[in-house]
Amino acid sequence: MVVFSVPAEVTVILLDIEGTTTPIAFVKDILFPYIKENVKEYLQTHWEEEECQQDVNLLRKQAEEDAHLDGAIPIPAASGNGVDELQQIIQAVVDNVCWQMSLDRKTTALKQLQGHMWRAAFTAGHMKAEFFEDVVPAVRKWREDGMKVYIYSSGSVEAQKLLFGHSTEGNILELFDGHFDTKIGHKVESESYKKIANSIGCSTNNILFLTDITLEASAAEEAGVHVAVVVRPGNAGLTDDEKTSYSPITSFSELYLPSSA
Repeated sequence: MVVFSVPAEVTVILLDIEGTTTPIAFVKDILFPYIKENVKEYLQTHWEEEECQQDVNLLRKQAEEDAHLDGAIPIPAASGNGVDELQQIIQAVVDNVCWQMSLDRKTTALKQLQGHMWRAAFTAGHMKAEFFEDVVPAVRKWREDGMKVYIYSSGSVEAQKLLFGHSTEGNILELFDGHFDTKIGHKVESESYKKIANSIGCSTNNILFLTDITLEASAAEEAGVHVAVVVRPGNAGLTDDEKTSYSPITSFSELYLPSSA
């Protein structure tokens, strides 16, 4: 059954990840708990490395910006007072990371550390990304039909590439033309979608954005982007108003591309 007919001017499909290509359960039950369970050990193992120090410095800077927030956890700077002080600093970083995650913060500092931890886990083969079964066949078909396919997620570009590079379907990175994260702007701000169109070199009305979040869909529409809201198992349900306002699809196979006619 054809549910959503893609407008003829669309040449780019922009995909969200969590709840759209990947089950929310994978993100919530595997990816995020991994961070909380392993962040302390990761910091202790990698502390002396430059990348880890950059991550910690970024988190410390974020903690300073967050100082006015309720429950914010500061990260002290090292003064060279030996092992005890080092353990206190590491614990402060762990507590700060867990605090940010408990509030579902999307700060670049948090995303960067998470990305580096996931990279270590994926490359060591400790985890593989999962996708809904309709995703990879649909993306392959879109590409055959001449579409460009991009990813836009609040997870860092590095984290996105890890998912698609280490998936249960193997390395499928070659299926995507590019990746965007919150460095280009937040997903609930319409300006972000204009910047993405500009970066791709197309008009906003050449883009179809697939997301499970209606606030993101609304911001994209405001920028002139076409949207379809994806309803997947485990996602928050849509209200009757949202079902009327948006075109809900339950599978990528429900998208009908005029070019494939």
